Amino acid sequence: MSDKYKTESGKLYYATVTVVGWIDVFTRKEYVNELINNLKYCQENKGLELYAYVIMSNHFHIIARCNNQPLNYLLGSLKSNTSKKLIKQIDENSKESRKEWLLYMFNYFGKGNSQNEEYQFWQKGNHPIELWSEEAIKQKINYLHNNPVKQGIVARPEDYLYSSANAFSELKMLDLG
Repeated sequence: MSDKYKTESGKLYYATVTVVGWIDVFTRKEYVNELINNLKYCQENKGLELYAYVIMSNHFHIIARCNNQPLNYLLGSLKSNTSKKLIKQIDENSKESRKEWLLYMFNYFGKGNSQNEEYQFWQKGNHPIELWSEEAIKQKINYLHNNPVKQGIVARPEDYLYSSANAFSELKMLDLG
């Protein structure tokens, strides 16, 4: 891994995690719920401190820190676990009209990466950016919360269901102040 994208324990980062080929997987609630459950697990068991997030159809953004390990290690573990669970969920979902195509695409991307057994779900890397100032933190929070607005999905950030801008967010958020 390039030094440019290494993370340190205890520091605050903005990171983006993207599905290979920008495939729209998180258009189905059950797949979003699986990702949310995995993020919750990381909060409860792996030291993830989540400050802001948004889950879009083919990627998610977070502002987070991890005090007991570098954030990249935690995200690598999260990506590994969620990819296996989501591939299995897609494969076993009899109502998934895109099942064959999705599995074909994940297999196609997996063949090009020797680190995979069969499928690849997430793009390699997450390009964390250390947030060193209040201004940088505010800019990234505004950016990620406005992502669904820029995509034309909602008119206001707080109307998007899968975002920390939503007052009814399922994930436990920590206060930066």
